[in-house]
Amino acid sequence: MVVINPGNPTGQVLSRDNIQSLILLAHRHNIMILADEVYQNNIYGERPFISFRKVLAELGAPYNNEVELISYHSVSKGLLGECGLRGGYMEFKNLPKTAEDTLYKLKSIELCSNTLGQFAVQLMVNPPEVGPQSDACVIQYLKEYNQHKNGLAERAKLLTDTFNTMTNVTCTEIQGAMYAFPQLHFS
Repeated sequence: MVVINPGNPTGQVLSRDNIQSLILLAHRHNIMILADEVYQNNIYGERPFISFRKVLAELGAPYNNEVELISYHSVSKGLLGECGLRGGYMEFKNLPKTAEDTLYKLKSIELCSNTLGQFAVQLMVNPPEVGPQSDACVIQYLKEYNQHKNGLAERAKLLTDTFNTMTNVTCTEIQGAMYAFPQLHFS
């Protein structure tokens, strides 16, 4: 089961209950979950991003020992990269050893990401924080990051509001990612 959270094409963010229900379903029917979570930093609404990995761990046994999960994160589609900068990672949980070995072999024969992609992934997993010893570079990075995120949030709100002013069109609030899912009403 592939789950994109925050969602493409809806722009919605799954609640913890939604995620838990999907994990229980996967457990009941022995379904692997592929959790595409590359837009997790692009959240504009009130609902926070919660990872499948976190919910699976909190559920405890038998779920966290049996449900197969592959989760993805990338700079290629988030705030740092926006469709073009390549770099990311995936994490495996409860995969059979043969599957892990095969995936490791496949990844071992590929070339590594370019230097810029590797640098961006490092920033994604370990972003700089403002502190007493912060230099101008850290402050500028955080300023630009927040400006970009706020700009995306403003455009998401503008798009939602614009759709909702149209005749015979409604659109749920864009909560995350970069997508809207308007509904057309024919009378």
